[in-house]
Amino acid sequence: MSNGDIFFGELIGTAILILFGAGVCAAVTLRFSKARASGWIVIAFGWGFAVLAGAYTAAPLSGGHLNPAVTLGLAVDTGVWDKVWVYLLGQMAGAMLGAVLAYLVYFAQFQANTRRGGTTEGTADEPVPTLGIFSTIPEIRNPVANLMTEILATIALVLPLLALVGSNRHVEGIGIGQIAGQGEGIYGSGIVILLVALLVVGIGLSLGGPTGYAINPARDLGPRIIHSVLPIPNKGTSDWGYSWIPVVGPVIGGLLGGVIYNAAF
Repeated sequence: MSNGDIFFGELIGTAILILFGAGVCAAVTLRFSKARASGWIVIAFGWGFAVLAGAYTAAPLSGGHLNPAVTLGLAVDTGVWDKVWVYLLGQMAGAMLGAVLAYLVYFAQFQANTRRGGTTEGTADEPVPTLGIFSTIPEIRNPVANLMTEILATIALVLPLLALVGSNRHVEGIGIGQIAGQGEGIYGSGIVILLVALLVVGIGLSLGGPTGYAINPARDLGPRIIHSVLPIPNKGTSDWGYSWIPVVGPVIGGLLGGVIYNAAF
């Protein structure tokens, strides 16, 4: 598995992940969207399908990590670190690209995110904040609690994922079963990719309420950067004061997930 395969696999797969994920958030959030106000269940399933589509696409090239926390957890478990930087670079670039693509899909809705004539503050026609379409926002701002939520939710992703792919984890490429050309990647079969996607849905439904479950540093940081530079009307703040939590929390959670799996299994 070459560095080029890894980079472009992760770039394309993570771009699809964010296109679907930010897309479902935009669909639920923005005015003049047919899915507006569909609710949290729609968002959780949208992100699950995002993982499904992105991982299936990237699997033949890179194994389909799509998440620095997953890459780090696998590296801790297997002891193979030489390709980690390529994965992280592809994931960040892909997350930023996916955020731009989601913006383009909902371009008209973003442009219409202005106060309509004759309306007053607090009405349904008032502009909506847009950061939550791209990145996570805590419901209660408590750094210790928010960080703990992200750590535990990421462990809840990485530990079951390592168990699901365990039989393939010591094959070439970051130590986790890249089977180039067979569409299997780290997962061994398409069924495992489906199970991981359902795992993400479950995490969203059960653990996503406090912080919005970033559980992926690239998924949060890349789109947050794009949000800060895009010319979105009434876009509001990019909340850089909170931005370290959905990066540091998943990194710690990914490392701990790898340590726990390595020690227990």
